[in-house]
Amino acid sequence: MTLQSKLDAFKADFEAGKPPYNVPYSVIETMHRATAELIASGAAQRALKAGDMLPEFSLSDPDGKIVSSTDLLAHGPLVISFYRGVWCPYCNMELQALQEALPQFQALGASLVAISPQNPVNSRKSVRQNNLSFPILSDPHNDVAAHFGLRFEMQDYLIDLYKSLKNDLPAFNGDPSWTLPMPARYVVGQDGVILYAEVNPDYTRRPEPEDMLPALKIAAGRSAV
Repeated sequence: MTLQSKLDAFKADFEAGKPPYNVPYSVIETMHRATAELIASGAAQRALKAGDMLPEFSLSDPDGKIVSSTDLLAHGPLVISFYRGVWCPYCNMELQALQEALPQFQALGASLVAISPQNPVNSRKSVRQNNLSFPILSDPHNDVAAHFGLRFEMQDYLIDLYKSLKNDLPAFNGDPSWTLPMPARYVVGQDGVILYAEVNPDYTRRPEPEDMLPALKIAAGRSAV
């Protein structure tokens, strides 16, 4: 079963109001409105693409260790996944799929990191809940996401919805700004050039981990030269 088919099945149950979700349709309508507006804004088209240079970053893992893109690229190509947080079921399913694909990435000499705005406590929860063995990094205020062109400000009506659902992003993130990153996936060669980029303003859509293998094979070939 592909990652997207799992996401589609979850979405169908959630939007049908099946237990344990039982959400009113007005909630679904608001989420659809927010997604449609983000798509229409063209934000995804302005994000970094294949051929662009990676913005260097240094972020903390849940234990406070600083992980830098420079150090990671010194050892081989890099896969980066930007996700919204442990509160997002779509993100958790994506992280699990990336964990399953990790041996394929490692066989090509690549490292994998995931980046979210959540604080270290919730990053530890991401690791524990999804049985992850790759670094989860905290991006305070979505600053690194902004350098990639991924950060967006949530509209007031969406903030009100999140509050009504007890989804307190300022508490999750330790940041009062109510911003999120668009989910995104990147493959970066050791020279810092982005070889693969997938950005989707619809948070229910995620690329398959296998979609990155062609770019990783190219990167591995360049690294061997």
